[in-house]
Amino acid sequence: MDLGISGKKAIICASSQGLGKACAVVLAQEGVIVYINGRVQEKLEKTAEEITASTGATVIPIVADINTEEGRSTLLAACDAPDILVNNNSGPPPGKFEDWSREDWLEGIEANMLAPIMMIKGVIEGMEKRKWGRIVNITSAMVKAPFTVMGMSSGARSGLTSLSKSLSRRVAQNNVTLNNLLPERIDSPRQVYMAEKQADAQNITYEEARQRIVESLATKRMGTMEEFGAACAFLCSDKSGYISGQNLQLDGGTYPGVSPATS
Repeated sequence: MDLGISGKKAIICASSQGLGKACAVVLAQEGVIVYINGRVQEKLEKTAEEITASTGATVIPIVADINTEEGRSTLLAACDAPDILVNNNSGPPPGKFEDWSREDWLEGIEANMLAPIMMIKGVIEGMEKRKWGRIVNITSAMVKAPFTVMGMSSGARSGLTSLSKSLSRRVAQNNVTLNNLLPERIDSPRQVYMAEKQADAQNITYEEARQRIVESLATKRMGTMEEFGAACAFLCSDKSGYISGQNLQLDGGTYPGVSPATS
């Protein structure tokens, strides 16, 4: 299927590795000019070289910390009139509610709610004027199926989810869509970290922790980066203009509810 986005310009936040990189790769395969972002220049440039070598696409690395106003301004200035915005950021670690300080909450809200909201604010007016825009927020399955240890992640990202839904209704008439991808157990560096945390907490080996995670999933396997990137690319495509304000759960069917794709 031709997704109809060759030549479009995309900002993909936090994309030197993990889920952001997965989205950048598939968008590049579709002929999108991708602006990837990270805080470590050497790592980011290596990722840009890898994507260019494998896809032949134009990949522009922008070193910036999107948790800061300066970083967001740098990224938005680098890509004039983006057609696509993929919001992504590292999530807060699992923890205990009683241990989270006010400062911890402010940091989590800044990274997982305010930073993406400010990125949306920076691009959405231009998208409306040009009558084409696709915004995808990478959030978490914990938004719809919260666990106490991931409460900070769920809380901050729920705010972003609600804002995106309300805004999506206003901009839909101008062919601008906002959707959320809710991953659970996509085989990324984040899952290495989570398995290590579980191994420490349960006094088991990393291999045992990873196996327990896999056994908890309906598919009995983790999702692949390619699967995640493809889902993102479709929501960014010209074919997805009638899908907006939605939460797409990428969890291999693990979500226990009836309709994970609705708000």
